[in-house]
Amino acid sequence: MLMYPHFNPVALQIGPLAIHWYGLTYLAAFGLFMLLAMRRLHHEPFASVTGDGAWRSRDVEDMLFLGVLGVVVGGRLGYCLFYKPGFYLSHPLSILFVWQGGMSFHGGMLGVIASQVWFARSRGKPFWQVMDFVAPCVPLGLAAGRVGNFINGELWGRAADPSLPWSMVFPQSGSMIPRHPSQIYQVLLEGLLLFVLLWLYARKERKPAQVAAVFLIGYGLLRFIAEFYREPDDFLGLLSLGLSMGQWLCLPMIAFGVGLWLRAARRPPVRS
Repeated sequence: MLMYPHFNPVALQIGPLAIHWYGLTYLAAFGLFMLLAMRRLHHEPFASVTGDGAWRSRDVEDMLFLGVLGVVVGGRLGYCLFYKPGFYLSHPLSILFVWQGGMSFHGGMLGVIASQVWFARSRGKPFWQVMDFVAPCVPLGLAAGRVGNFINGELWGRAADPSLPWSMVFPQSGSMIPRHPSQIYQVLLEGLLLFVLLWLYARKERKPAQVAAVFLIGYGLLRFIAEFYREPDDFLGLLSLGLSMGQWLCLPMIAFGVGLWLRAARRPPVRS
């Protein structure tokens, strides 16, 4: 059994300015997206698109800018609506108090989708081509965010068998019982494993929307599994059927991904 190492959440202090590790992990996530997206420009079918619809480095920059807005706005609104709707309806100004914490992946994902709808329309690109481009570039950024959760000592896991070699005590939880380091599980599952599977899957020619569909299915399944080891939010606990809010949000994500993949599979391949 291990003890949580108590990281200093502040990476660098310059006078009154404090740079937090969590913020740096967000920057790392956006940098990883830029790096991978630049590689995607040379992959098919994007490398073969010509004319006004051709993919350029400027497209990556604009997608990232819009995606950042989508993550922040969607993630915050998603947390307020999915996790504490009663509180934020009664205290609407608190929605703006992002420094108090509270972001939702599922809300951030919806925000990113909305931002890419705007991007696709403004550039005259097929929406699913845009989403197929984006999907493999996302998981490593998710992994970086979970590293930030671990450094902050938040979103710890459920109680674990003390004999588990990597079980860990998180004093922030208010107890000294060993727990699963669920943040690390999510780094490995939703981050590294999903990235490898999706990157390899996307390297072969697929029907439009199939790469995006595999992201939805893969993330939904892996997050659903990880939630069995993650302590549910204390103000919600477990919901119907003993599932957490995160698991319930993953179910429609998986179902939509399966339906999207099957629908795409019935269509003839389209090359731009």
